[in-house]
Amino acid sequence: MNFRIFMSWRVAGLLSAMLIIVGLPYLVTRLNTRDTLLANSWVTHSTEVRSVAYRVAYLIRSSEAATYRMLVGDVGAETRAEAESAAAQVPQLLQRLRAMTSDNPAQQALIGALENSVTGRLTLMTRARELQRRGDVGRAGQAMGEAAELFPFAAKIDDIVANENQLLEARQQAAEHREFNGQLVQGITALAQLVLLAIIVIASERQIRQRRRAETREGRAVLRSRLILQSVREPIALFDANLNSLLLNNAFGDLYGEDPQQPSRTLVEIGGGVWNDSALLQRFRDVLLSDRELWDYDMVQRTADGEQRHIVVNARRLQQDLTDEPALLLTVSDVTVRALTEEKVIELNRQLEGKIDQISDINRELEAFSYSVSHDLRAPLRHVAGFVRKLEHHLAGQLDDKASHYIGVIESAAQRMALLIDDLLVFSRLGRGPLRLQAVDMQSLVEEARALAESSAEGRRIVWTIGPLPMVIGDANMLRTVWQNLLGNAVKYTGRCEVARIEVSAGRSNRGDYEFAVADNGAGFDMQYADKLFGVFQRLHRASDFPGNGIGLANVRRIITRHGGKVWAQAAPDQGATFHFSLPATDVAGAQDGESAA
Repeated sequence: MNFRIFMSWRVAGLLSAMLIIVGLPYLVTRLNTRDTLLANSWVTHSTEVRSVAYRVAYLIRSSEAATYRMLVGDVGAETRAEAESAAAQVPQLLQRLRAMTSDNPAQQALIGALENSVTGRLTLMTRARELQRRGDVGRAGQAMGEAAELFPFAAKIDDIVANENQLLEARQQAAEHREFNGQLVQGITALAQLVLLAIIVIASERQIRQRRRAETREGRAVLRSRLILQSVREPIALFDANLNSLLLNNAFGDLYGEDPQQPSRTLVEIGGGVWNDSALLQRFRDVLLSDRELWDYDMVQRTADGEQRHIVVNARRLQQDLTDEPALLLTVSDVTVRALTEEKVIELNRQLEGKIDQISDINRELEAFSYSVSHDLRAPLRHVAGFVRKLEHHLAGQLDDKASHYIGVIESAAQRMALLIDDLLVFSRLGRGPLRLQAVDMQSLVEEARALAESSAEGRRIVWTIGPLPMVIGDANMLRTVWQNLLGNAVKYTGRCEVARIEVSAGRSNRGDYEFAVADNGAGFDMQYADKLFGVFQRLHRASDFPGNGIGLANVRRIITRHGGKVWAQAAPDQGATFHFSLPATDVAGAQDGESAA
């Protein structure tokens, strides 16, 4: 019985002690908190009054400075807005200041005086800006000076702040006193509470440590998983059973223009609706319901960059146990490049097969033509030339001048025909022979061609201007032929100039190709006949004026075309001509395929 009474008193005492330890500090703390909050509110009130007063001074000074900048010529929109800001904001701030100090007559009097000064000062500043807009800068400056002289306000601001500082100091002391009392009570009660809580803390400390270790391990595992997911370059996303996003990695966000950190969104909203496909959404629901996997679903989407992309979609259900809600793991593979490459390869193969057939036909025709020229045409020419010589020898001493002239014409015509056949065969070979690609020093080729051209122009005055020329990839022998033809033509067609001027230069086009030019001050030509310039046996001048067979520029065009470039010319009669040709600046990839262009 005594034990029960003892235990009941013990429980009652413990409950009473707990009630006193918990309830009394609560009441004291509540009262102290109320007083502290009241004191702090007055401290905050004083701080706000000072802040508003300083804000008034700042706006007036800022507006005044902006007005002065306008007087010296800075009339931009930003400066004008700054100059007019005080007139718009200061009256409201003064009203707020008057309302905040309505319980303080001394402050009300100071604010009234401040309002008079500020109103007068702003009025003169507004007048100054109006005068400035009218162009009367002198009177505007005078108005600004009168504003500063007649309506000072800094001292009134200082008086208002000084009064508020006194109030603030008193309120801070009161707040500190109440805070000290509250802290004292809280300290005493906290000590008692610590005694009661010590047993609970000691008992639960082991369990807390164990839980923290487990949470730390789990957090690190989750962090590692997220880092791995975000570092994967393949777009990956996780959705709940309603197809709302749970997790997007950076690659997925970049592809569809989504922020992985933004709130959850439905799948049909992502990417501007590119996933709003009823058939695909049904497949995703089937995956979630029946644990079926979706493999390599091919489709075309317009992604965040505005491009149509070929993608392959894979999806599977994730569920740790039967109590967890299933989630959909979605992976996307961008196979646009592969799809386009495959389409391009198919198209190129089709075109290549057609080109191969065309080239085969052309080569057969060229071979037949070359054989015909080599045998069928050369043999009659040799017979003509041989029998003319025999006839001349047989009739030696019996030929008059006219007969000798006729025989000479026949011989020269046969020789010219032989030369034409040789040139035609060269032209044919240039289109059929393989390109021997290598690094070619164009500077050296030009020097060789210049020396060869000068050797046929002895006694003439030729001024050469040769700029720096690059190294290119090409067939050295063919490019040598190009320079020999172009420089030879330049020397030939400047034959009637007292001083021939020939310039060789090189540059880069907008596409990055090399562009070469050979300019002269020779005979030139009429641009209306430029389409005949690079034809076989096409001449724009009479042979009696400038000798030649009309095959050189055709060879130039064929060589440059096979190298992947183009040839063109500009000229005017008796004002010289400029011949241009371009070559790729990089390796001539597929140069053998380029032969079909010839």
